[in-house]
Parts: sequence; structure tokens; C-alpha cells
Amino acid sequence: MSTWVWIVIAVVAVAVVLGVIWAAMRSRRTAGLQDRFGSEYDRVAADAPSRRQAEAELQERERRHEEFDIRPLTPEQRDNYQAQWQSIQADFVDDPSGSLAAADSLIQTVMRERGYPVDDFDTRAGDLSVDHPDVVENYRAGHGIAVAHERGKAGTEQLRKAVQHYRALFEELMVVETGDRARS
Repeated sequence: MSTWVWIVIAVVAVAVVLGVIWAAMRSRRTAGLQDRFGSEYDRVAADAPSRRQAEAELQERERRHEEFDIRPLTPEQRDNYQAQWQSIQADFVDDPSGSLAAADSLIQTVMRERGYPVDDFDTRAGDLSVDHPDVVENYRAGHGIAVAHERGKAGTEQLRKAVQHYRALFEELMVVETGDRARS
């Protein structure tokens, strides 16, 4: 065989090997994002024009998250916030609307204290999804009900559900990381 045939074969072989490596790396990245974000991966992928753009958004969240100074609450802060939460739940019977607003405000206060930025809601939810992908959907559901209530389209039962959704996130934010174990 002539030299140019061997060159073509070598170039094709290198291209195939690079293609296999690229596909494996992309598959590994996808699997890693799916593991980290869980159902949030599926939600972002469904909303994005392409899987590539969805994964780019999730990677951007991770990059942004690395810039945060996320810290645990002190025992005193946790006790204070938990007492406030108990008060919010107790007040719900007499003032469901006020309790929902107080729950949302307390969530933002705890987030700020933990080191999360508390910009607009979508940014907050995205930032939370990096550390708390399993409960961020509760936060979105609670917020959706709060917005519906502001428009006069949510009754007391929906407000109760919104506070329950907020409680799931609140409890997650109260968790203290201790090595590979978590406690509240």
C-alpha cells in the first residue's frame, strides 16, 4: 500500500478514537449532573431548547455556587430560627396569609445567613438546587402558591400546602453537615 493510504487510515483511526473519548466524557458529564441535580436536571432539560444548553446552565450554577461562602448556622441561630418557624406554624390558624409571607421571609433570612445570595426568586431557586436539589421543587411549589394567593387565586388549603413546601426547604437549611453525616 502506498503511504497516503496509511495516512488516511491513521487519520480515520485517530478520529474514531477521539470521537469515542468525546462521547464517553459527555456521557460521564451527563451522568454526573443527573446524579447531583436529580429531578432538577429533568426540569431544566425539559425547559431548555437542548440538553447541551440545559447542562451548560447546570454547570453555570455549579460554577456560581463555588463562589459562595456557604456556612452552617450556629446552634444559637438554628434554635432562634426554629423558634420563629414554630411561631409561624402556630400563627397560621389565625393568619394564613401572614404566616405564608413570614415563612417566605424566614427562608430568605436563613439563606442569607447561610451565605446564599437572595436575589430574585429564580436565582435563589437555581442557587439552592446545587446543594438541595431534592427540595428546591418544594420551594418553587410554595412560591407558586404564594404568587397565586397575591392574585386572589389560592385559598387557605393551598396556603397550608405552601407552608408545608416551605417547611421542607427550611428543615433542609437547618441541617448541620458533620463530615459525611447530616443532623438537624
